[in-house]
Amino acid sequence: MVNKEDYYSAIVNATVLDHKGNPQQMVTKNDGRYGQNSPKTEAKGIVVAPAAVNGAVDLQGCCPHTRFIVPPKTTHWVAIMQRGKCTFKEKILKAAAFNASAVIIYNNNTKEDTVTMAHEGTGDIVAVMITESFGKEILGFLEKNQTVLVSVIVGSRGMPKNINRGSLVFVSISFIVLMIISSAWLIFYFIQKIRDTSARDRSQRRLGDAAKKAISKLTTRTVKRGDKETEPDFNHCAVCIEGYQLNDVVRILPCKHVFHKMCVDPWLNEHCTCPMCKLNILKALGVMPNLPCVDNMAFDMDRMSRSQTSSQRTALVDLSSETSISLEPLRHSSSSQLPSDEELIPRSGEINIAVTTGHFFNRNSVSPRSVVCEMELPDIQASLDMYDDNKS
Repeated sequence: MVNKEDYYSAIVNATVLDHKGNPQQMVTKNDGRYGQNSPKTEAKGIVVAPAAVNGAVDLQGCCPHTRFIVPPKTTHWVAIMQRGKCTFKEKILKAAAFNASAVIIYNNNTKEDTVTMAHEGTGDIVAVMITESFGKEILGFLEKNQTVLVSVIVGSRGMPKNINRGSLVFVSISFIVLMIISSAWLIFYFIQKIRDTSARDRSQRRLGDAAKKAISKLTTRTVKRGDKETEPDFNHCAVCIEGYQLNDVVRILPCKHVFHKMCVDPWLNEHCTCPMCKLNILKALGVMPNLPCVDNMAFDMDRMSRSQTSSQRTALVDLSSETSISLEPLRHSSSSQLPSDEELIPRSGEINIAVTTGHFFNRNSVSPRSVVCEMELPDIQASLDMYDDNKS
């Protein structure tokens, strides 16, 4: 029987003696196990096996006629028997009847380890189980008429092994299956990663070749004196945030945005879009229109509309520079009434601003072209301040 409680291991030393009592050979095993009801103490003595009865040897010690022949003048001796046929209690009581100091029972199955024997009611006799191989080795010495001295020492305290063979096989198979699945997943992951990297490299090479082909189709020119890029109000290069100088080589994109050639070419090689409106130059020029850019944007209509609005405002500013603004003082009146609509009607090419002492600006009476003046309020305020100084 296997006890599920903890157990104590036993260290068994077997020493072979010659005819003079001198040790010749020693064998030590530490895989013995004390019985459940055995005192956990040391024991030693000469090993004695069951004697033959009618020419037959009962190694299990279960026969009622089993006896042990103890050498004369022997004080302590240890009985050795094989597991099987009867209970552990019957074996131990049989040896105790012949005044054995201890009982060693070896297993009857080579593939099984020692177990914790249950033998309640056997008194204070020490009972230990050893493996089958160790037990047969001791019996081999006895069959050669050699004297064997055995000593039993208490080992360590251990927990029982309750895992059966089916559970061990299940755990092993589960672990192997898990390892196979993990290995397959890792192999698939690295293969997919290599494929993605190769596809990305091919796409980048195609994109680079297409970008170079598109850049070669873009218009370039050299800034000369009198070009609109040299005007103070012209937008700076959006890449380097610097103005255009004479003899600068500029590149004009399909969206009409202008940049320094040395600034915008590296950007187009990498992104193939306009730095300002994100216009896809590949699609605009018809160079591989199905190839997506790095920015993954074709025509950003919102930014395009903002760019067009900015261009319209720039045109209005240019128009306002050609319009003259005249400041005319209002007639003084005791009632400080506002001027009539006829007095505020501007002449062609002019915008009249009516000013009172409190700098009142009647926007409702300004012509549609006066919207340009609303965009230049700081200049209007400066003119009004100058007018007040002259009036003073």
